[in-house]
Amino acid sequence: MSALPSIDIKADEIPPKTYSLGFLAAVAIGLQTVASLCYPIAKYGLETIEPFTFAFYRYVISSTVLLAIVKFKKYKTPVARKDYFRVILIGFLIIPFNQTLFLVGQSMTAAGHGAFLFATTPVFIFILALIHLKEKLVWRRAIGITLALAGVMTIMSSGAIEVSTHYLLGDMIIIVSVTAWAYYTILGKDLVRKYGALRMTAYALSAGSALYFPFGLYMALKYDYSQATLGAWGSVLYMALGLSVFVYVLWYWLLKYMDASRVAVYHNIQPVIATVVAYVFLGEVLTVPFIIGGLIVLAGVITSEV
Repeated sequence: MSALPSIDIKADEIPPKTYSLGFLAAVAIGLQTVASLCYPIAKYGLETIEPFTFAFYRYVISSTVLLAIVKFKKYKTPVARKDYFRVILIGFLIIPFNQTLFLVGQSMTAAGHGAFLFATTPVFIFILALIHLKEKLVWRRAIGITLALAGVMTIMSSGAIEVSTHYLLGDMIIIVSVTAWAYYTILGKDLVRKYGALRMTAYALSAGSALYFPFGLYMALKYDYSQATLGAWGSVLYMALGLSVFVYVLWYWLLKYMDASRVAVYHNIQPVIATVVAYVFLGEVLTVPFIIGGLIVLAGVITSEV
């Protein structure tokens, strides 16, 4: 596979600020904390709102909010015409192929399956970053990613994963969604350095939402709204603002200052955070596989950062 077309980046457009690894790690952990809750929250909302209608309102809300924020900011560097295609392409990847397929797949499988399959994201991004971004092969990062994924598998072995053909189609759809997210990350890195995380997230989500809008509107008009609960609409709002706005903007922001493969390894702490939250707020028991797996995940993250 050849490298992706390069994007010219002027010297004054490269992020002038530098941040400590500790600060960037704290941002990444905060991002993953918010993201880790999306699996049970989305599953709850999808029990009463069908996936395509759920997606329609999520995209409308998130795109409107992001574009409103961008409208009130002033940018000295307009988006070059030659970059329009890539913006539309990452919008296509993030909306129809990542977000929509995630919701469809999550509605067809168990919540734990979605969390586990998305934990493979660092593997995809690590490989694609080597191929397309020409990132250096850092063996400690490869070992860290492998360790972290092994830790996630240990955590999921306590019952979150059920081997069954009943979930096979949903799991396969989520794998496609994961691949789309990996390419969204790789294709967007140079654009973010050139134009900023907020603007690129807003434009990408809006472009993808525009592509989805006709079909989504058709499904929304067909939907029987008497089925939806207030809690389900709260789920839509969380996915729109918590995930599509907060998490996605921070994800691209981190890519300005860290290698894609380094940012991606933090994906693996999601099951750890989700289980700890369940322990604190829901009184769920911390199992031995979780404790062992959680320590392995943390060891993997630390290994990739040292």
